[in-house]
Amino acid sequence: MNAKTISTSFLVFAAVTVLVVFAFRVRIGATVDSVAVLRTAGMTCGSCSSRITKALESVRGVAVTEVDVNGGWVIVGYDQEAVKPEKLAEKVSGAGFSSKVSEVLSPEQFRQITGRNVGQNAAATSGGCGGGCGANKQS
Repeated sequence: MNAKTISTSFLVFAAVTVLVVFAFRVRIGATVDSVAVLRTAGMTCGSCSSRITKALESVRGVAVTEVDVNGGWVIVGYDQEAVKPEKLAEKVSGAGFSSKVSEVLSPEQFRQITGRNVGQNAAATSGGCGGGCGANKQS
């Protein structure tokens, strides 16, 4: 074998290796076929919202989350084959907030009720709180 063949083989091997590594690291997006509406207490600020979003998005099958801190609602678009709504409420509770499943809807029902798609109001939140975080945590 000559040097050109060896270097080409090495580059192909390296490219395939990189693709395989990325294939295992990339999270395949979940399909939203259900929407869980969670009644959640203890949220006071954008930091609370971020904590809940991170907790839920770590669950396999969760595609999108929306957190309404002022209203006390968490909306979760998820794949019903991968996760159950009670598990979502448990995950929020595990993040330090009281949470229970209020309602489970199809994406079409959610759209009919709200006039928008689930996740349409999902926005990045930032900033800390005025001292309320942690004060309302469950023990």
